Amino acid sequence: MSGDSRRLLAARGVRAFGDGFVSLLLPAYLLELGWTPFQVGLMATTTLLGSGLLTLAAGLLGQRLGHRRLLLAATGLMVASGLGVASFSTFWPLMLVAFVGTLNPSGVDTSVFLPAEHALLAQGAEGKARTVAFARYSLVGSLSAAAGALAAALPAFFSRQGGLEMRTSLQGMFLLYALLGIAVAILYRGLRTQAANTPDGEPSAGLGPSRRRVYLLAALFSLDALGGGFVVQSLLALWLYQRFGLSLEAAASIFFWTGVLTAFSYLVAARIADRIGLVRTMVYTHLPSSLCLMAMPFCRELAWAIGLLLLRSALSQMDVPTRSSYVMAIVTPAERGAAASVTSVPRSLAATASPALAGYLLGLSSFGWPLVVGGALKIVYDLLLLAMFRRVHPPEERSRG
Repeated sequence: MSGDSRRLLAARGVRAFGDGFVSLLLPAYLLELGWTPFQVGLMATTTLLGSGLLTLAAGLLGQRLGHRRLLLAATGLMVASGLGVASFSTFWPLMLVAFVGTLNPSGVDTSVFLPAEHALLAQGAEGKARTVAFARYSLVGSLSAAAGALAAALPAFFSRQGGLEMRTSLQGMFLLYALLGIAVAILYRGLRTQAANTPDGEPSAGLGPSRRRVYLLAALFSLDALGGGFVVQSLLALWLYQRFGLSLEAAASIFFWTGVLTAFSYLVAARIADRIGLVRTMVYTHLPSSLCLMAMPFCRELAWAIGLLLLRSALSQMDVPTRSSYVMAIVTPAERGAAASVTSVPRSLAATASPALAGYLLGLSSFGWPLVVGGALKIVYDLLLLAMFRRVHPPEERSRG
C-alpha cells in the first residue's frame, strides 16, 4: 500500500469517526433546543442538499484545481461546521451551517471529500485489487463510524457524572468535530498523488466517452438515494427514540454494533464480487436488507426491531465498495473524479426531500412509515440496476461473459 493510500485511509477513518457521533447527536441536540421532528428532518434535508451541490462542484473541478487543494478546502468547511453548530442555537443560523457545511446525518459517506478520495484511491489499483482497495476504504470508514457512534454516549456520561448541562456536553462534541477537521487537514497536506491526465496531457475537467453510462447510473443511484433519505441514521435514531423510548446511551451502543457488522461485510463483499461479479453482488445483498427495513415497523418489541436492524446492517452496505469499484472500472482514468462526483451526488441531492417528509411522517405517527417507503424504493432500484447493467462488465469480468 502506498503512502498516499495510507493517508487517505487514515483521513477516511478520522472523518467517519466524526460522522458517527454527529449523526446520532445532531437530532438529540436539536430536540434539546426544542425543535420538532419535522424541523429535524428539514435540517437533514438542507444538509444533504448543500452537501450534494458541493460534491458536484468538487468532482467537476477536482482535476482542474487539484484534488489535494479541494480536500484541504473541504477540511476548512469541516472545522467551520463544528464551530457553527457549537456556537449557534437558533433556527436560521443552524440551517445555514447545515447548507454550507460538512455535517453528515446519514451515517454513510456522501460528502464533498468523496470524489477526490475515490479518484486518488482508484489510481493505485486495478481489477480485483481495486475492489479490495475500496473494501478496505469502506471497512476503515465503517469501523471508525461505529466507534464514533459509541462516543455519542459521552455527553450523557459527562452530564451525569460531571454535572454539566446536557446542552453544554453536546456542544463540546461538535467542538471535537471541528478539531477532527484539523487532523484531517494535516493528513491531506502530505498527499503526493497527481491527477490522472487525458491522452493529450491536459487534465480532464469532466466526463467524456463514458458520459451515457455515468448518467444512467446516476439516475438509478438517485432512486436508491431517495429511498435512503427516508432512513438516514439521524432519523432512524429518532424513530427508535420515539417508538421505543430508547436512551441516547443505548442508541450509541446499538449503532456501534451496526457499524461493526457493516464494516466486516465489506470484506465479504469483495470475496462475493470475485465470484459472481460486482453488479450481482450489489443487488443480491441489497434486496434482503431492504426487506428487513420494511419489516422493522411491524415489530412490537424492541429486541425484534434491533435484530432486524443488525441483520440489515450486515447486508445493506455491501454495495458500497462494489459500487465504487464498478463506477471506477467502467470509465476511463481521466473521467474518474467527475464520475465519482456525478454518481455520488444523488446520494445527497435526490435524498433532499426524503428526510423532511420522513420527519413529518414521524411527527404524525411512530409506526415507521418512512422505513416502509424507503425499503420499497430501494427494492425498485435493485431490480432496475440488475436489468440495465447485468451485461455491462468491468475489464476483470469480461472473460467470464
